[in-house]
Amino acid sequence: MSDPTRPGETGDPGEINRTGVNPTGLAMGEADTLERPDGHADGHPDWARAGGPGPAGKPRSLWQDAWQDLRRNPVFLLSALLILFLVVISLWPGTIATRSPLQCDLGRSLDGPASGHWFGFDSQGCDVYTRVVYGARASVTVGVCATAGAAVAGTVLGGLAGFFGGWWDGLLSRITDIFFGIPILLGGLVLLSVLPSSTIWTVIGFIVLLGWPQVARIARGAVITAKQADYVMAARALGAGNTRLMVRHVLPNAIAPVIVVATIALGTYIALEATLSYLGVGLKPPTVSWGIDISAAAGYIRNAPHMLLYPAGALSLTVLAFIMLGDAVRDALDPKLR
Repeated sequence: MSDPTRPGETGDPGEINRTGVNPTGLAMGEADTLERPDGHADGHPDWARAGGPGPAGKPRSLWQDAWQDLRRNPVFLLSALLILFLVVISLWPGTIATRSPLQCDLGRSLDGPASGHWFGFDSQGCDVYTRVVYGARASVTVGVCATAGAAVAGTVLGGLAGFFGGWWDGLLSRITDIFFGIPILLGGLVLLSVLPSSTIWTVIGFIVLLGWPQVARIARGAVITAKQADYVMAARALGAGNTRLMVRHVLPNAIAPVIVVATIALGTYIALEATLSYLGVGLKPPTVSWGIDISAAAGYIRNAPHMLLYPAGALSLTVLAFIMLGDAVRDALDPKLR
């Protein structure tokens, strides 16, 4: 028999073994370190790490983690500043453009950049700089309103289909298949060409009509995934109704993919409006639009390239800003990338 008083065998757990290490004591020390809210060798508390608990001891949500990532992302900051600038000049273009976009002087037709007229003049003698500034209003309005309408319609229809299933889900799936078979640009050429006039709200309505199926399909898949989660099952077992389940539990956890798709689609819708206006079926004069100005400049690209360069550059920067913003939001909201 072994001596119970010999260290490292059957004696007091507090004794050290022959290696000079107390296994029980080491485990207790590790447990104490893990349980301490601020017990890290580097001195950083748990809540300072991504996904950890917050300062009040509560775990951070997905949205809090996403915001922490976004505000440290230079791509997001750059695109957000550019979009903020576009929104400001869309609401108050007079802050940086003192002239009227419809005030023209035929005597200065096709003149290049000059003092006080940084971008030169177009074929009608209108100041290109002023028209570029005022053109942001139409593009941003169409993009924001069309995206909001498509996101709301798609989220409601797709969310209901994914939550309830059955015949409603089957009907919506067949309808979305039909809409997906219609190229959006070709649909715009057909639908808008038969209308006597196209206004901003006409173009917005067309984009919402053909844009909601994409959002609906994304929302449907996200809702189907969210409603199978354990917390939804537990809430249903506790007696929560369908409305409470949908609003309080399913929708907040299924809206992230919709936000990502809508943010990226916003830039696409701005480019679509410019394309339709360029082809002559979208916005029409006297509305000021980048697409209209690009169309008017196409015939003077050799003699007056500044007519095309500035509105096309403004359109490209705007679309790029929204696409960059969408990519940054997607990376921040995707848990797989953490």
